[in-house]
Amino acid sequence: MNAHPTPSTQSRVPTPQEEVGAAAKSSTTWSQNRRRIDLRQFGLLGAVILLIVVFAIIAPNFVTAFNGLNVLRQVSIVAVAAVGATMIILIAGIDLSVGSVIALCGVVTALVLNAGPGGGVGWTILALIVCLGVGALIGLINGVVIGVLHVPAFIATLAGLTAWRGTALLLTNANPVPLPADSPFTWLGQGYIGPVPVPIVIMALTFFIGYLILSRMKIGRRIYAVGGNATAARLSGVRVTSVNIFVYVFAGTCVGLASAMATARLNSGQPAGFVGLELDVIAAVVVGGTSLMGGYGKLSGTFLGALLIAVLGNGLTLMDVPTYWQQILTGLVILFAVLLDFVVRRKRKAKL
Repeated sequence: MNAHPTPSTQSRVPTPQEEVGAAAKSSTTWSQNRRRIDLRQFGLLGAVILLIVVFAIIAPNFVTAFNGLNVLRQVSIVAVAAVGATMIILIAGIDLSVGSVIALCGVVTALVLNAGPGGGVGWTILALIVCLGVGALIGLINGVVIGVLHVPAFIATLAGLTAWRGTALLLTNANPVPLPADSPFTWLGQGYIGPVPVPIVIMALTFFIGYLILSRMKIGRRIYAVGGNATAARLSGVRVTSVNIFVYVFAGTCVGLASAMATARLNSGQPAGFVGLELDVIAAVVVGGTSLMGGYGKLSGTFLGALLIAVLGNGLTLMDVPTYWQQILTGLVILFAVLLDFVVRRKRKAKL
């Protein structure tokens, strides 16, 4: 006699209420994962300390207050841009246009400063607002193209990498644009607040704002939810498109701020500069433990990742290690971080 399946064993389509419940459960799971103590953060911190100890033994001039501030100042531009990039990668996105956008924002800033009468403080503030505004506008364009038109982030920002670079070269006829003599704008890249360089202060403030967004605001929880499972987040009532647009606008603003720091430090807008900087930014985020698949990562990890790469580069330079060996070692560090992310993600999924 053939047994007929009982109602309890028959397959059925989940109700909308059950789908929403599952979505909420998924979002909660990712939120809990985000709050767990991440041993990778301690591993990164240990790696940075180990590098410092090794370089201190091999190159005694490495451990000095001057060199320490120099390392932090060098990493500040990448780190500020990496704050926004962390949020982008948290929603499983990517931005390949960072270097080109920094060049374009810097060029526009230099042109604005040169158009001002005397380049005073007021004109400097205006130039800074314009620089941030250009970055935010490009971020808005990316957000709309990716979130509304559903163009893959890789394609959209790859197109931007070429287009924004071309725009910068077009505006300047491929020539650098020096800032006006004695422009107060250079304070952003060369000034000090007490004994601390201004770029380090800006970096700290940017990370603090990013921390507040991700850990103390609703939009932060939504960013993690969208990255963890965009469909589940949408069923839970999260406006995924709005989250995408917010993230890219914020990231664009961070890139604009990084551009202001770089332009002030170099005392000029460089239309052909910063080629490949987006790779340094992505490397800092990935080495810091943020998953390329989205939904998992911390800004503290991003800072440690950027610092690890900067310490490695600075120490090898002081040891007179050729540049190509530095690139090889940095590439191996990035590869190890990606493989570690893959392993950790598989184990995390297995536990869910």
